[in-house]
Amino acid sequence: MKWPAFAYVRASTLDEVWRLQAQHGEGARVLAGGQTLLATLAFRLSEPDVLVDITRIAALRGISVQGGRLRIGALTRHAELGRDPLVAQHAKLLAEAVPFIAHPAIRNRGTIGGSLAYADPAAELPSCVVALDATLVLVSARGERRVATRDFFTGLLQTALEPGELIAAIEVPLPDASRRSAIVEVARRSGDYAMAGLAVALSLDTGMRVSAPRLVYFGVGNGPVSAARAAAALEGRALGAESIAAAQAALAGDLDPPADLHGPPAMKLHLARVLTARALQRFLPATEIAA
Repeated sequence: MKWPAFAYVRASTLDEVWRLQAQHGEGARVLAGGQTLLATLAFRLSEPDVLVDITRIAALRGISVQGGRLRIGALTRHAELGRDPLVAQHAKLLAEAVPFIAHPAIRNRGTIGGSLAYADPAAELPSCVVALDATLVLVSARGERRVATRDFFTGLLQTALEPGELIAAIEVPLPDASRRSAIVEVARRSGDYAMAGLAVALSLDTGMRVSAPRLVYFGVGNGPVSAARAAAALEGRALGAESIAAAQAALAGDLDPPADLHGPPAMKLHLARVLTARALQRFLPATEIAA
């Protein structure tokens, strides 16, 4: 199908975005990476009066360390996440997620802010930022506010963004030397959305004892699903076969996956348990995994 008719404006400042929003109301749609928006235009699921291109706004770009946090501008493209040295040092989980995201052409255009705002339940980055206990910086003509990522995703393709708000940046706490992370997923083909996936972050002491585990699943619910019972099964225990099995068993109380085109709920739960073992075994010594 062909796109509907609309105007196009490239904004150079946030103030210009606010002016266009005030002028056009809900008829103004923001264009960043466009990897979702352009598809919805083609299917006439979106019919804006004006597209407001925000890709040149400097305030939404850049990656830096500020005040004990890694700040990632919302316009940071997926490919940039995968090669930035600060991300690799302080938020390795995000860098490791990038190869799972679609294909190179999409990674070169899509942005982290766009992915989080769209909130696809099978996307990798929403679960990653929840696992990292990140905070989102939201801006509008009314000012700025911060929302914890665990409170940001509110339902299927729904977020805590209020009318007129944009994601300006993602702030990730700097990890200490004990913090570990991993991402695993199952997809039918490379580049497909995940049938099920897991982003995990935890701390390990010298005795392999687990603290502050965060297991966040994707592709098995209406958004990122934090597995509180599985995390509790790991907390304070030495990481090994017994604690991993306990976490797997606890998932029955954490996950209630819907059936979808990939398969029934029981299959989704099975995949989640398999991925739990795969992810946690990455933190074990090679000799213990072999055993």
